[in-house]
Amino acid sequence: PTRRSSDLWSYSIHKEDMIMANKFITISREFGSGGRIVGQKLAEKIGAKYYDKNLLDEIAKESGYSREMIEEDEKKAKYSFLYSLTNAFGAVGYGPDTLSIKEKFFIAQFEYITKLAEGGENVVIVGRCADYVLRDYYNNTDVFIHAPKDSRIKRIIEEYGISEKDAEKSLFDVDRARENYYKYHTGRKWGQPSNYHLAINTGYISLDNAVELILDFVDKRNYK
Repeated sequence: PTRRSSDLWSYSIHKEDMIMANKFITISREFGSGGRIVGQKLAEKIGAKYYDKNLLDEIAKESGYSREMIEEDEKKAKYSFLYSLTNAFGAVGYGPDTLSIKEKFFIAQFEYITKLAEGGENVVIVGRCADYVLRDYYNNTDVFIHAPKDSRIKRIIEEYGISEKDAEKSLFDVDRARENYYKYHTGRKWGQPSNYHLAINTGYISLDNAVELILDFVDKRNYK
């Protein structure tokens, strides 16, 4: 989906009003870094709408696609070859009748996130390639949450009550799936610093302080 030139012109005229009207914060995160919790705390702090996987339910209501279908698609993203193969069918030509169901769902997700950003309310969204979808929006701040491997394994064990061995495997599988999904749909490298406004290492700062750091950054950053 692309924004028409007239829409871009109208948007640029009113960008200052949009900045004052609402703020949209996207959070990308390594598994076990606490990014989801940071997002929840952040939304509570500023009274924002919060979305992570619950966004799939909202999109399913509007588009008619199945949440189970897209979740299965994301599981396949653990295996990059299989993911590319299953998404390749129907991808040639890029017309509405040649796109795969998975790609059509991503377009529905794209459009829903765009609508949220233009809705005039504060919104925090975790994952869903939201940083890419809103890369041209002035009122959007993209954050990447990461942490050292040992710190993330410890958090996964504590949060999910699984063994260290299983935690390490889960860490690898989930991060690989996120990386493959992000690369396939955006053409960009997941976790690359230049894709974000702010990156925070939660191995050296509490999650509450990470929230405060994000809010301070949002308040002081240049919107351009």
